[in-house]
Amino acid sequence: MKKIIVELGERSYPIYAGNDLLGKENLFSENIKSRQVMVVSNTTVAPLYLEKVMQSLKGFDTASVILEDGEQYKTLAAVNDIITALLEKRFSRNSCLVALGGGVVGDITGFAAACYQRGIDFVQIPTTVLAQVDSSVGGKTGVNHAAGKNMIGAFHQPQAVIADTSVLDTLDDREVSAGLAEVLKYGLIRDAGFFDWIEDNVDSLVNREPEALAYIIEQSCSNKADIVAEDERESGVRALLNLGHTFGHAIETGLGYGTWLHGEAIALGMLMAADLSRRMGWIEKEVCERIESMLLKLKLPVTLPDNFDPEKMRELMSVDKKAKDGVLFLILLKGIGEAVVTDEFDEDLLMETLNHFASNNSSSSEGKG
Repeated sequence: MKKIIVELGERSYPIYAGNDLLGKENLFSENIKSRQVMVVSNTTVAPLYLEKVMQSLKGFDTASVILEDGEQYKTLAAVNDIITALLEKRFSRNSCLVALGGGVVGDITGFAAACYQRGIDFVQIPTTVLAQVDSSVGGKTGVNHAAGKNMIGAFHQPQAVIADTSVLDTLDDREVSAGLAEVLKYGLIRDAGFFDWIEDNVDSLVNREPEALAYIIEQSCSNKADIVAEDERESGVRALLNLGHTFGHAIETGLGYGTWLHGEAIALGMLMAADLSRRMGWIEKEVCERIESMLLKLKLPVTLPDNFDPEKMRELMSVDKKAKDGVLFLILLKGIGEAVVTDEFDEDLLMETLNHFASNNSSSSEGKG
C-alpha cells in the first residue's frame, strides 16, 4: 500500500492506494472521527462492494443511500436525497459521509457533505480509474446544471481517500479507457517523463496489468497532490488540471450528460486544445500526432460526434468556470509537459479547430468504446 499526503496544513489528508483496501478496518477507524457514518453509493457499485465496506465499518452507527448510476443523475435532486436521509436518520453535524463509487458519486457526496449543517466530514472510496487518479483528490465537489457542467458546487476536502486497485477488475474496458485519459493529462501539463512512460506501456495499461495500473495511480495522485497543495482554490497552477475540460464539458453538455463518459469528452478536449496550440504556432504537429495516437490506442474519441454544431459548441464553451468577466480562458500547450492558462488565443483559429474536428466526424463512432 502506498500513502500519499495532500499537504494542506490543518486540512491535510492521506491518499491510500493499494490492493484489497476495502477490508482494512483500520483505514476507516483511523480516518473517521465520527460515530455516525452514512455510505453513499449507486445501483451499480453497491451490489459489488457495499457489504464489504459496511463490514469494515461495523464499529460505527451506519446507514446507506443508493443513488441512480450515471452523469445524468448528478443533480441537486441527488444531493437532496442524501440530505433527506441524513435528517431522517438524525445524523448530527459530527457525522461522516463515505462516497463509494466513481466520480459522480464522489462529487455528489462531497457536495452534500459541504452543505449539511454547513459542513461535515467525508471520505472518498473511488471505484473507477478516473476517480482514483483525479476526481477523488483535491476537494472539488458539485453537481451539474442543464446549462453547464459542475456549475453548482463547493471546495470541501475529504478526510481521506482510499483507492483500492482491486475494484478496477469489475470495470468494463470503456470505463478504464476513459480514466486513462485523465492520466495522460498529467503527462501533458507537467510531467513529460510520465507521458513517455505511458506511451511505452500503453499495452500493459489496456491489458490492466496490476503493476502498471498501480504505478499510474500512484504517479497521478502524487502529481495532483502537489498541485492541490500549491493552489487549493484554483487561483493559479491548479487551473492547468483543466486541460481539455472547457472543450470536453461543452461536448458533455451539448450531447446530454451521460451520452459520453467524462473521460471520453476530456480526451477529445485535450486533442482539440493541442490542435489549437499547433495552429497558434506553440507546438509542432508531431505533438498532436502523439496525443492522437495514444487516444486511438485507448479507443477514445478523436473527432466530434455526428451533427455536433461547432457554433453551438463555441457557445457552450462560454459557460465555463474559467471565464472571468465574460472573457474565456483556455488551457493550451507549449509542449508535452508544459501547459499555460491564457485568454490570448485567436478566435478565428479556435473556430478552425472546432470546424476541423466536426468535419472529420464520419469516424467518430470508432473513437470510443
